[in-house]
Amino acid sequence: MRCILASALPDAQDSFAQRAARPPNRSEIKTDFKKTLDCYRASPGTFRIIDVPPMQYLTVDGHGDPNVAPEYTEAIATLYRVAYKLKFASKRELDRDYVVPPLEALWWADDMSSFTTDRDKSKWSWTAMIMTPEWIIPEIFDAVAADSAPPPALSKLRFETLHEGRCVQTLHVGSYDDEAGILTQMHEEFVPDAGLKMTGKHHEIYLSDPRRVEPSKLRTILRQPVEDA
Repeated sequence: MRCILASALPDAQDSFAQRAARPPNRSEIKTDFKKTLDCYRASPGTFRIIDVPPMQYLTVDGHGDPNVAPEYTEAIATLYRVAYKLKFASKRELDRDYVVPPLEALWWADDMSSFTTDRDKSKWSWTAMIMTPEWIIPEIFDAVAADSAPPPALSKLRFETLHEGRCVQTLHVGSYDDEAGILTQMHEEFVPDAGLKMTGKHHEIYLSDPRRVEPSKLRTILRQPVEDA
C-alpha cells in the first residue's frame, strides 16, 4: 500500500493546513528540539527541578533486558522508521522541517532496586519512545503508519501524549551500566531532601549514539517525576 498523505486526500490536506497553521517557507528553518526545549537541557553533577509540559510521542512497550530482548531491537527499529517518515511528511506537506528528536525510554519494575543495587535487567519493563512535534497530528501519523513495508513492531506502536509535570533530572556522562550511583543519589538523597517523593516512571533521554560514541562519553538525561512528600 502506498503512503496516503495530504496530496492524495484533499480533505485531509485542508485539515493539515488548518491545524498546523504554518507561515510560508517554514521549511527553510530546521527546528532542533534539543536546543529549543528546556526539558532537553541538563548538566552533570547537578539535579534540576523542572516542569515538563505535555508532549506527544511515538511509543512501543516491552519487557526484559534491552541488551538481549529481540522486542527491544524491533521497537527501536519501528520508532526510527516511523519518526523519519513523519519528519519527511512534515517537510513535504506542511513546510515544517525538524531534527528527529533523540530516543527516550521509560523504565520501571516491581522492585526499583533492580535499577540501582541489583541492576537485574531481566526484571525491567520499558516504553521506548521518540517525541513528535505538536503539529504532527493523528491524521498524519495514521497516513504514515499505513505505508508499505511495515516495521517489525508496528502493531505495538502508539501515538500518545505524556504529561510528566514536575520532575528532577540530571545529565549522566558514561556507560549506561554506571548509572546506578547517580540514581541512588537522586532517589535516596536529593528527592527526599527536597521534600519530594517519586511518582511516575524513571525516564532516560539518550543524547548520544552508542554506535558512534564510546561508553565513557555517552550523554544521557536521567529524569524522575516527583510530587510533594
